[in-house]
Amino acid sequence: MADLKMPEINSVVIAGNLTKDPVFRQTNSGGTPVVNFSIACNRRFRDSNHQWQEDVCYVGVVAWNKLAESCRDNLKKSAAVLVDGELQSRTWKAQDGSSRTVVEIKARRIQFLNKRKKDGEDDDEASGFVEDDCHSNHGMDGSSRGDESGHIYEYKYLSSD
Repeated sequence: MADLKMPEINSVVIAGNLTKDPVFRQTNSGGTPVVNFSIACNRRFRDSNHQWQEDVCYVGVVAWNKLAESCRDNLKKSAAVLVDGELQSRTWKAQDGSSRTVVEIKARRIQFLNKRKKDGEDDDEASGFVEDDCHSNHGMDGSSRGDESGHIYEYKYLSSD
């Protein structure tokens, strides 16, 4: 009998709102752009008394390269996003010498969900879809569509290298 191997699947899709402004920095070695932010994802459910309840899950997200730069330029506290990525864990030494570990989402693609109004209207939140540099073969494409409400949905496809 052939040995069965468990498939290696690590995929996460989650939508939520940023809990605070993204933190952008560049690595010491090579100056690679990286951004970290947390999102709050709400879940509605009925309890044992059939009453609607809401639970909030807070999730950390990390994005790299052009995706990080796009997040820096387009996201701020309370912005709505859809994140497609994979779970990763990392460990580091805290100042007190103890080891710390965090599990977070390494973003492959991020969809900016906030509406952007037509030119001349006052709203600085953009809507767009951005892919991580190392997972995309697309070039830069700036297409947009409008709707009856006068809002423009802008889709951005970015790739690295």
